[in-house]
Amino acid sequence: MKKLQFEININAHAAKVWQVLWSNITYGKWTLPFCEGSYAVSDWKEGSSIQFLNPGGNGMNSIIETCRPKEYMAFKHISEVKNFVEQPVDPASGWGGSMETYSLKEENGITTLTATVDSVEPFLDFFNTAFPNSMKILKELSEQPFLLTVETLVAAPIEKVWEYWTAPEHITQWNNASPDWHTPRAENDVRVGGKFLTRMEAKDGSFGFDFEGVYTAVELNKKLAYTLLDDRTVTIDFSQEGDTIKIVEIFGAEEENSLELQQGGWQAILDNFKKYVEMNN
Repeated sequence: MKKLQFEININAHAAKVWQVLWSNITYGKWTLPFCEGSYAVSDWKEGSSIQFLNPGGNGMNSIIETCRPKEYMAFKHISEVKNFVEQPVDPASGWGGSMETYSLKEENGITTLTATVDSVEPFLDFFNTAFPNSMKILKELSEQPFLLTVETLVAAPIEKVWEYWTAPEHITQWNNASPDWHTPRAENDVRVGGKFLTRMEAKDGSFGFDFEGVYTAVELNKKLAYTLLDDRTVTIDFSQEGDTIKIVEIFGAEEENSLELQQGGWQAILDNFKKYVEMNN
């Protein structure tokens, strides 16, 4: 067994690099040099099991030995997985107890990612090629804005969809991702250069924030685009699809929450909008 080490500097915060590393949305992208269609099955918590698999169900069964968010992740590989079935530990394979680690150190907005892996002799050339290529992809993903998409179909005329999307008295009725949240106040100046603000709060008063930005594009019944205060961008397209209106939102992800949590939250709000419009049809 030989320990290999790979390092790369990424022009992004450690939070963003960590997010790209372990999100189910991005994991298969940067691990492409190892195997097309690869994915991981885990809750990503320290002490939990994790399986690294290819589409055929072959891969490794491992344990998350250490997880310090935005700093360090360590996997201990236990045994192989074949056709989605964990295999007995085979000392002869050389993989049992081998380690794979990822360390992130940020300085002045630059994150140095160091990856190490224990490898048996037949895989040395493979890892020496795949790891640098995968880290290059990871760097590209981390250094550019990451866009997420949510969409729905609303059974209502476009004029009504547009009105309910833009009028403050309607925004306060649908703009929440779950029943324990609400929007007590909304302001909306729908024109290029116009500002909007929605106050989003937990109903128990434990937390709240202002969601606000400036419109950069307004096309009546067709499109809205705006920039948030943190410079992330959002576009919303409205198009006719049969007897329904298709709404597609594309938004820049923030760094603190997982991509899955963000996409799920935005989708829940969009689903709530659909329900509100169709209930009042």
